Amino acid sequence: MRRITSFLFVFLAAAMAAAAPLTVVNVGAPAINCKFDPSCKITVTDTVANFTLPGTTGNAFLQSRTWPRGKPGTVGAGKYAYEYRLDLTHLTGLTAQGCVTQLKITFGPVVSLNYNGVGGTEQVFVTTAGGLGSVAPSSVDKTGNVVTFNFNTPVCSGSSPGHGQTSYFFGLSSTKPAHAVTATVSATAGGPLSLNARAPQP
Repeated sequence: MRRITSFLFVFLAAAMAAAAPLTVVNVGAPAINCKFDPSCKITVTDTVANFTLPGTTGNAFLQSRTWPRGKPGTVGAGKYAYEYRLDLTHLTGLTAQGCVTQLKITFGPVVSLNYNGVGGTEQVFVTTAGGLGSVAPSSVDKTGNVVTFNFNTPVCSGSSPGHGQTSYFFGLSSTKPAHAVTATVSATAGGPLSLNARAPQP
């Protein structure tokens, strides 16, 4: 009986730790702003963490963008939006092309909202129109309190300064205001990088 109980405990723990896929939808700006403010204008707060990759020169960065709490009467009323962007525009490959393949952030509970107005709700929005970027996450999943953004088509450095890639802004929402966290970036070369970012408080 004890062996069976132990097995069930391990099985349930493994099931709870399994990655759960999040629904991703493409949106445009400034329409996404209207989900949080009737004026469709948002005053954002940005945090930037610089990094480089093996075989490259120059500067890349992870941008964390936080929005104020959504105003009454909007889809995002009472919620905080969090956006992220990986910018390798000014990272130049010398001996290799450096590319980011994954971003992990400790985010906590994710709020589902109707971001694109089509019907139903989603957990992740990607601003593919009206903003910066050319690369979108291929999938997003959540394990415990960690959200993972996967880039099967990676965000890569360029052959000269100014010719690298940047991701689109991609975001999620929470009921909690921001605090400092450590994000993890994985690339095609070298080990994982720990970068400063912002995400919801626990």
